[in-house]
Amino acid sequence: MPGASHAPPIDHQFWHDRWATHQIGFHQSTPTPLLLKHWPALGIAPGAMVFVPLAGKSLDMAWLAAQGHPVLGVELSQIAVDEFFAEHGLVPEVEATRYGVHHRAGGIELIRGDAFDLDAGLLSRCAAVFDRAALIALPPALRARYAGELYARLPHGCRGLLVTLEYPQADRDGPPFSVQEDEVRALYGGDWTVELRERRPILPEHPGYVGGASRLDTAVYGLLRR
Repeated sequence: MPGASHAPPIDHQFWHDRWATHQIGFHQSTPTPLLLKHWPALGIAPGAMVFVPLAGKSLDMAWLAAQGHPVLGVELSQIAVDEFFAEHGLVPEVEATRYGVHHRAGGIELIRGDAFDLDAGLLSRCAAVFDRAALIALPPALRARYAGELYARLPHGCRGLLVTLEYPQADRDGPPFSVQEDEVRALYGGDWTVELRERRPILPEHPGYVGGASRLDTAVYGLLRR
């Protein structure tokens, strides 16, 4: 991905501050409906590991684990990691490695660390990836690095779902950022087969509506690593 290697790193302090002050409007109190609707069509066998980048304390991880998938998540915030396990009544085993601090319980391994520190050796275990709030959390230069570097470390044959938001970016600053279909195809199309599965409007009264946006759609894409 041209220019990806020159992108700035993730702004750790920004996300630490968001969690410390509980500015986590991106967190959902239920699993993502588009995940529940579209996941079965991917045909991911139970027992296959799913990668969840920039995971926060997403309930999607618990849902995926309940479907029989080991889950590998990565998250910068220790607050998010601790709250995830506490809210599910789990006491994780903790181990520090070169990737970060691993927390394991209930079929879920959540690494407190930077997603860009994960390498192909670690990610080779993942047969699938689910991204609801990672790509749209990143500014343009980091989106290029994220898709061009991190996704390149996932194995051939890996399948995934990507959920994005679309709105006039001039309406407000991100995150979450607007990521249009042409950008998704430019970011992933070189190494992944990209299929738009659904696009639907989000109404202003919906709790997930992005304040300041004059209109808002969400889109879900199926991905297949070639």
